[in-house]
Amino acid sequence: MHLPRAALLTLMLVFPDVAFSPSLAHAAPKHGLSAFGDLKYPAGFKHFDYVNPAAPKGGRMVTVGTSGLRSFDSLNPFILKGDAADGLEMTFDSLMTRAFDEPDAVYGLIAEWADVAESGKSVTFGLRKTARFADGSPITAEDVCHTFTLFKEKAHPSYRISLRDVEKCEVLGPHRVRYTFRGENVRDLPRVVATLPVLSKKFFQRHDFGKSGLTPILGSGPYRIKKFKAGSFITYERRKDYWAKDLSVNVGRWNFDEIKFLYFRDHTAELEALKAGALDLREEFVSRNWATAYDIAAVREGRLIKGVLPDERPSGAQGFFLNMRRAKFAHPKTRLALNYAFDFEWTNAKLFYGLYRRTESVFENSPLKATGKPSSEELKLMEPLRDTLPAAAFGPAITPPKSDGSGQDRRLLRTAHRLLLQAGWKRRGQWLVNDKGERFTIEFLITSPAFERIIIPYIRNLKLLGIDASIRLVESAQFQRRVKSFDFDIVAQRYVFSLTPGVELRAYFGSRAANVQGSFNIAGVANAGIDALIEHVVAARSRAELTTAARALDRSLRALHFWVPHWFKASHTIAWWNKFGRPKVKPKYARGVLDTWWFDARKARRLRGD
Repeated sequence: MHLPRAALLTLMLVFPDVAFSPSLAHAAPKHGLSAFGDLKYPAGFKHFDYVNPAAPKGGRMVTVGTSGLRSFDSLNPFILKGDAADGLEMTFDSLMTRAFDEPDAVYGLIAEWADVAESGKSVTFGLRKTARFADGSPITAEDVCHTFTLFKEKAHPSYRISLRDVEKCEVLGPHRVRYTFRGENVRDLPRVVATLPVLSKKFFQRHDFGKSGLTPILGSGPYRIKKFKAGSFITYERRKDYWAKDLSVNVGRWNFDEIKFLYFRDHTAELEALKAGALDLREEFVSRNWATAYDIAAVREGRLIKGVLPDERPSGAQGFFLNMRRAKFAHPKTRLALNYAFDFEWTNAKLFYGLYRRTESVFENSPLKATGKPSSEELKLMEPLRDTLPAAAFGPAITPPKSDGSGQDRRLLRTAHRLLLQAGWKRRGQWLVNDKGERFTIEFLITSPAFERIIIPYIRNLKLLGIDASIRLVESAQFQRRVKSFDFDIVAQRYVFSLTPGVELRAYFGSRAANVQGSFNIAGVANAGIDALIEHVVAARSRAELTTAARALDRSLRALHFWVPHWFKASHTIAWWNKFGRPKVKPKYARGVLDTWWFDARKARRLRGD
């Protein structure tokens, strides 16, 4: 259930392209950036700790996408139109790239250095003169600023919201650019612009950026598209002429000669393809399959590895998201009643084999999760917003009700029924109706039949309450269109936030995003107090301030009852054929499969019986 990413550089004379405006005060240029200035890797580091620098190149990996799509019809991942193929991010480079063993640090890729003004109101990047697009043309400052213009004006709404306070991009020279910011909450903006993909200006002088289609976009990353069939598969080939293959941020990474994504109609077809050897690796998201479907000879003999990889990332917000734009969900007690009707304990025991824990927080499995009553520091942020925040936000953090595990906990159902009556619903025969006599109906919109076994017991409870609930199973393209246009009652989604959330929160929970089609604010959260708390998160100047603001935001969001929380597990359950090598250390905050594993020819021969 898917729907993401300390040392100073040496003396300034090493950087002859650096120009300083007398009107701006600057610190020394750095080889990396982080929210609060701390960097694990010093200037001149050789490689990340979670790679094998001697990993061999070669072989191929055939897997499935992790986007949740069952098809694709576009090779443009940057716009609202179309459903983009998996893996396209491997074809593009950015000014800087994430280190996945740090909360938020990024290090130089296209950019050799970054210089943030002491005020935080601008950042200047020095580009490597060796940086090249896949056609051999140089990557210049003109390309960087043209990309910014495209993203600011035509990209997916999530990009436009994140770039709202980025005022301009200036070309200072062939290999120098400066971004200027407005407002006070600018902490994350240097990293936001540093991680934007850089696109070719010349390419988009000949092609329409806003058009969805199957024309590959010229990139500069470690892979290029080799072959594809829309909705069926896409294959990427490693670029042996990749300009950045020897940079420290890439040493030991991007080892497969080919990476292929296959698309299937459902999870069952994926699993059968894995067992048949058509897939090399697959992450399992269906707990029943993980518990029962891998008892086969290949697993018992060690040819097919069934492994659990720790996942130290925040588990995020997964649940049934309620479309609060619809009048039926307007009353918070109605939304809360839907929480009381979902029996997680029964679902976990009977359907999930006890493998999961209940999600409670939008920052689940992280230090940003709110617990207990608000601290004095949280209350300092919340009290001025008391008139706009839900009253329940000022009490103990909202947690989902715990059932007796029977599947129909009468105590919880009685509470749900009482809440519905308090919200204004009236019982008329079998069904609840509103003041206009309209029946309370709910439609669960899904794109995979795997969710039916979870929703059907939930529907039984809803019908006991007088709610006429049903399931609508649609194909992927229709699902995406309806979600983007907010044409749904309830959908299941998962959002994962970093350990340093910032401006992206506006796209998920900000009022401005609530009615922007295609935004991630699918529940329609539009609350002035929430907006203010988001800005406190964005403005935090230390990890302690960030934690306080995020917890205040978390408890306030949970008090809105905009979702019925699901479940999580802090691990990746993955099965793969035993023909790959992997580093001794896994990156803390990523799976690390496609970019750090490698093809082991000796294991592959043994697997074939050679």
